[in-house]
Amino acid sequence: MFVDSHCHLSFPELKANLPQIRADMAQAGVGAALCISTRKDEIAEVVALAETEAAWWASAGVHPDTEDEPEISEAELLQWAAHPKVVAIGETGLDYYRLNGRTVADMAWQRERFRVHIRASQASGLPLIIHTRSASEDTLALLHEAAATGPAPRGVFHCFTETREVARAALDLGFLISFSGIVTFRNAEELREVARMVPLDRCLIETDSPYLAPVPFRGKTNTPALVPHVAAELAKQKGLSVEAIAEATSHNFEQLFGVQLPIGGAAA
Repeated sequence: MFVDSHCHLSFPELKANLPQIRADMAQAGVGAALCISTRKDEIAEVVALAETEAAWWASAGVHPDTEDEPEISEAELLQWAAHPKVVAIGETGLDYYRLNGRTVADMAWQRERFRVHIRASQASGLPLIIHTRSASEDTLALLHEAAATGPAPRGVFHCFTETREVARAALDLGFLISFSGIVTFRNAEELREVARMVPLDRCLIETDSPYLAPVPFRGKTNTPALVPHVAAELAKQKGLSVEAIAEATSHNFEQLFGVQLPIGGAAA
């Protein structure tokens, strides 16, 4: 069984077609999914989605690249963290890719938002879903800052697109690395090098759907049913069977998020 560790089923492209998505997941052997929150007013919807399936779970958080989004407090995050279907804080992190004339110094609001999520993760014990784009140095610095003053942050760097050096730094902090359909793209050889380097017991797979559909579906709407294509590429890079990747990443998902997959998955 495969697990999609990061998808956006609440986004319009997917939520209008959930019956077909469920059927496609079942046919593809994708037995579980983590539904990710990106906005404060989306959390309730994401949690409600997770409640519709035994093996769907939810995260609670506000994406870094949403400047106009109302801020969420640590207390609010902790309220959501107490919900049995919420197994992670995020997605959170830093994104300096579109500065639009601003400087990195101007992004102090984003760094403070990240700190709020880190504190909620430390207080709740739930792992972080880390988004970092063109901001890896500051992302790592804030995680080190938090580790110096409280419990060491833990979680996963999702949809990883950074260098081997950043991957090594994340691993050294105790984080997992999640690979998306990008690892199948023709121009992603550096990412495939990272995939070969990251230990199997520190890997997750995801779609980040509805975006980043893997080859041969690139450019189309992505769904959790396509996560086996990510597993197949990871298997190719590591010289392992797809079954071995499915088993390992499902087990890693259980361990990180503290859940038990249905019979037929890693918990069988």
